[in-house]
Amino acid sequence: MKNYFPYILLAFVITFSSCKKQDEEKPKVIYDTATKEKVAVKMDTTQIKVADLPINMEGTNYLIYPIGTVTGEKKGFKNSYDSEDSFTVSNYGEYQITGFLKNLKFQEIGQDTIYAITDKPVLILTATYLKSIATKSKKQFMIFSMVDMDSNKDNKLDTNDIKSIYISAISGKNLTKLSTDFQELIDWKVIEAKNCLYFRSIEDSNKNGEFDKDDKVHYNVVNLLDTEWLVKEYNPI
Repeated sequence: MKNYFPYILLAFVITFSSCKKQDEEKPKVIYDTATKEKVAVKMDTTQIKVADLPINMEGTNYLIYPIGTVTGEKKGFKNSYDSEDSFTVSNYGEYQITGFLKNLKFQEIGQDTIYAITDKPVLILTATYLKSIATKSKKQFMIFSMVDMDSNKDNKLDTNDIKSIYISAISGKNLTKLSTDFQELIDWKVIEAKNCLYFRSIEDSNKNGEFDKDDKVHYNVVNLLDTEWLVKEYNPI
């Protein structure tokens, strides 16, 4: 009997390589000059929204409810972490909530009202309480890294889209975008001595749909104690 295994293996390798190449070549940004409006992301009907038990950041007067999704399957449910506890949608540690969250809801301790931080489609990756600034200045803020637009136009919000940086009060109110549309957040840090937030973002200046060495890096600073969170660009190079 003829052994077809080598041919099957070869076909698998070719198919896998082709798919991998397509994934690698897929741009992170697709520019549409015909319209400037964001296309609505369709809802996945297999996903079920779930809220984790509330989190109280030490020293704050608010409860935070992480909202994520689990996928209904014939044998049960599966979350984005694929952990044993399939109904857990976030992790918490060091004053930071992480996950692939659809929203965050807030509740002031002693009040019944629970409200969402946003009513727009987003994917919240991290939510960080600036504990050091609160200790020093008595003002409480949160910093978020999130996806707020389907930049590659694949009809879903995920980590293949542009990541942005946001800030809000500890109550979740006054949510404000700090980075510029179509610029990818690289990283951020707080300098306590200046009460300032510094962050870097990269612009697809050659408009090839990717963020690479030929693109422009922007250096930004925000004074956290100003009445308005005004982003100023500086040039350390």
